[in-house]
Amino acid sequence: MLAAVSMLINACTVGPDYKRPTIDTPAGYKEMDGWTVAHPQDTAVRGKWWEIYNDPELNALQDQVSLSNQNLAAAEAQYRQARALVQVARSAFFPVVSAGVSASRSQSPSTLGSSSTTTASRGPANTYTASLDAAWEADVWGRVARSVEGSRASAQASAADIETLRLSVQGQLAVNYFQLRALDAQRQLLDATIAAYGKSLDLTKNRYAGGVASKTDVAQADTQLKSTQAQALDTGVQRAQLEHAVALLVGKPASTFSIPVAPLAAVPPAVPVGVPSEVLERRPDIAAAERRVAAANAQIGVAQAAFYPSLMLSASGGFESANFSRWLTLPSRFWALGPALAQTLFDGGLRRAQTEQARAAYDATVAAYRQTVLAGFQEVEDNLAALRILEQESRVQDEALRSARESMGLALNQYKAGTIDYLSVVIVQAALLTNERTAVDILNRRMAASVQLVKALGGGWDVAALPGSKEVSDNGSRSPAK
Repeated sequence: MLAAVSMLINACTVGPDYKRPTIDTPAGYKEMDGWTVAHPQDTAVRGKWWEIYNDPELNALQDQVSLSNQNLAAAEAQYRQARALVQVARSAFFPVVSAGVSASRSQSPSTLGSSSTTTASRGPANTYTASLDAAWEADVWGRVARSVEGSRASAQASAADIETLRLSVQGQLAVNYFQLRALDAQRQLLDATIAAYGKSLDLTKNRYAGGVASKTDVAQADTQLKSTQAQALDTGVQRAQLEHAVALLVGKPASTFSIPVAPLAAVPPAVPVGVPSEVLERRPDIAAAERRVAAANAQIGVAQAAFYPSLMLSASGGFESANFSRWLTLPSRFWALGPALAQTLFDGGLRRAQTEQARAAYDATVAAYRQTVLAGFQEVEDNLAALRILEQESRVQDEALRSARESMGLALNQYKAGTIDYLSVVIVQAALLTNERTAVDILNRRMAASVQLVKALGGGWDVAALPGSKEVSDNGSRSPAK
């Protein structure tokens, strides 16, 4: 009989069944010209995506993110809150049972009769009551079922939010780390340049002492040295700030955190891009947006169920007596049992407005979901273009750097031979330093674009990592996979 009732109730569930909104997914990326898609993709990024950069220091920092980042801790608490709300919704499937025991002493008034009637006065009386009450609302129209469905989808969206935040923090950590390493490379380059400028200053002083060079040459060499020393010192400001930013991301006090100096020596690894449809399965922010569409769809059913009557079954029983010694005896028992059917006849358009509100909220979540997908495709295209163009720029910059180094050697030889003045040397040296710093900057931008591309592709995450319906319905403390 219970199975038959359950089937009947499920058959009466009102509201639209959920279907994932359609998305116009392109067949390929516009910026994929020159890229090769691996088949099969055995090298696809999975799990700890940052390990493709083969940097032990970065690996150690990334491992601390999930353990110590406070924003992630707050997001995990919000997920547990969402799971608790699933339990709140599921509790409506079951009857509410309450028990009570009371003892009272009361005095009845003696003036309850008419003006011509005298009521005999009664003395104080005792009343002892023990009762057990139960009430259950049958989910005939699926209001509770839709509420549970929506709460589960919201909890899954909250779990995806954790992964979205985790991926964002991991990506920001990698970008900051490579930028810090680029500053170390800039500082190493400036220190080497300072040493070379120091030798040039000594050479110029010796030539001035020998009457070959002018005092102007000495001043120019000294100015060039001091300005380069100032540039080297200036890199320390940004490095310190980046180091503090990394400390915040890994949940460490900035005053006790430091990263050893090491110049950026990595090159952007090849990132398997795949096809656009994979973005829908690999990006947690898209999964979160889709789960919110499912939650909003369930709320339409909740709103529509309010148009139908509610069926309440209630029962109560217990013992009541004025004599304590006869309180829990069979003659003192009482009980009541019966159904109640209630229907709202007029509410001034409240239920219709609530249904329209639920439908509008659903339409808004669909639009947000599609916008999130479009933004995901844009991020992939942006970083594919950045990597492609920066790689071309890097090749051209390498050629410019080789020419600048050759010009530097020629200029120094000509100056030593006395065929050019020191101003010409200064110009060539400044051009060389600019080209060397530009090359480091391009490498840093390529590394950042590589990280952003991995992040745009969803890192190593997959929609299968979302907790299932059972996981978000139990009372355990299990959190989304890290």
